Formats: sequence, C-alpha cells, structure tokens
Amino acid sequence: MIDVAQHVPTPPPAWVKNMARFGLTAKGVVYCLVGILAFMAAFEIGGKSEQGSDKTGVFKFVLEQSFGRVLLAIIALGLLCYTIWRFIQAFKDTENKGDDAKGVGVRIRYAFSGLVYGALAYYAAKLVLGNGGSGNGDSRETLARELLQQPFGQWLVGIVAVGTAIAGLHQIYMALSDKYKKKVQGAGLKHEAETMMIRAGKIGYIARGIVWLIIAYMFLKAALNSNSQEAGGSGSAFQFIENSSYGSYMLGAVAIGLIFYGVFMFMRAKFQVINVN
Repeated sequence: MIDVAQHVPTPPPAWVKNMARFGLTAKGVVYCLVGILAFMAAFEIGGKSEQGSDKTGVFKFVLEQSFGRVLLAIIALGLLCYTIWRFIQAFKDTENKGDDAKGVGVRIRYAFSGLVYGALAYYAAKLVLGNGGSGNGDSRETLARELLQQPFGQWLVGIVAVGTAIAGLHQIYMALSDKYKKKVQGAGLKHEAETMMIRAGKIGYIARGIVWLIIAYMFLKAALNSNSQEAGGSGSAFQFIENSSYGSYMLGAVAIGLIFYGVFMFMRAKFQVINVN
C-alpha cells in the first residue's frame, strides 16, 4: 500500500513564508521607487538626476522623507529577509533544482542574488544609523577599480561584464519565454488578475534585462580600456539611455518597466507559492 502521507508536501513554516513575502514586498518598493525617480529624471521633474535614481539613491530619497529613518529601516529589514530567503533557496534547494550543472547554476544565481540584496540591506542599515551618507562613489565603479588592480585585472572585469550580460539576457529570456509565469500561475487567481500580473511581469523583466545589458556594456568598456570610471551601475545606465537618441522617452519607458517589475514583486509577495522543503 502506498503511504499517502509521504507524498503530501509539508507546508512551509509560517515564519519562512512571511519572511519571503516581506522580502518580495521590500524589493517591490525599491524597484517602484527606482522607476519613479528614473521617470522624474527623464523628464526633469523635481530636479532629479539619473545618478540619483539607482537603489542607493532611492535609500537616500527615502531617508529625506518624513519618518524616513523608520521607513528605511523597514526596507532594510525587508531586504535582509529577502537575502535570507534567497540563501534558503540556494542551500536547501527548496525549488528542487537538483545537483546537476543546470540546477547548481540556478542555485548559485539564488545565492548571488542573496549577496547583492544583502549588500543593499547593509548599505540601507548604515544610512539608518547615520554611517553611510558620505559615500558618493558608484559601487560598481569601485568594484571595477579593485579588480583592475589585481593580476589579470582586465580579464576579471571582462568576466564580470560577461556574467552581467548573461544575467540581463536571462531576464529578457524569462520574459519572452513566459517562464516567469510559473511564479504566479496556479495561485487560484481570477483570469483578469493573472493577466495583469503576467503583463506587468513581462514588461518588468524586459526593462530590468535592458538595464543589466547596459551595465555589462559599461563593464566591457572598462575592461577593454582599463578604466574603472567607464563602469557603473543602474544610475550610470539611466544616464547612458538619457544620452541616446530620444533618450528621455527611452528612459521614461524603461522607468515605467521597472515600476511594473516592482508591481510584479508585490503580486508575487501576495500570491506566489513559497517552498522550503
């Protein structure tokens, strides 16, 4: 006789589900604010600049608002929760990716995502504590500078460029292949709600992929020219878009896409099935 109990998945602990949903919500807030500030920079609204529209610029923007320190502390905690959830996905293989090359690659991507958002949570916490406001440098420019000082530094920066380009292409692939739909399908949503989520996700993933590809291009230039100042993050990518033909409109479109990505994170926080076993 088949033991049915062995085939019934154990529901994830409530604290893990709540942590993951809180983390996804915080990520959604950050991306919505990035998109809003980038849109304002595109059309010169409120004196916003492209360089001030990246994630660290968003943290400083939040800090300047009423109760900003409290709000930023909540965002930092949310990003920390997202970080922990990503590490759980990576090391416990909660998504059943397996131990083959493809599965390990996906789990490494989860861990890398955790490191990135862990660094953002750390930076936000430093701002809350009043210890991070003096730094004006671009973290990716700093990374490029540190790598260029190492043996085979240009190759190392080139590897970062290739990795970033792969990440950007993966975002666009996720959108065009509709694989991102798995994150929201089967959640028991009404057809209209699911359609809205899918559209928001597709546009958001494409916009995010474009930004990553531009960052990869800047790292490649930094590698080829051995000049760390040519590398940059999302703020520099926004500036690159703004300086292109029809730049304001192009940046405005990407900004709207990033807002949609943030909305998709809210929807994932609400409806995505969270696995921990």
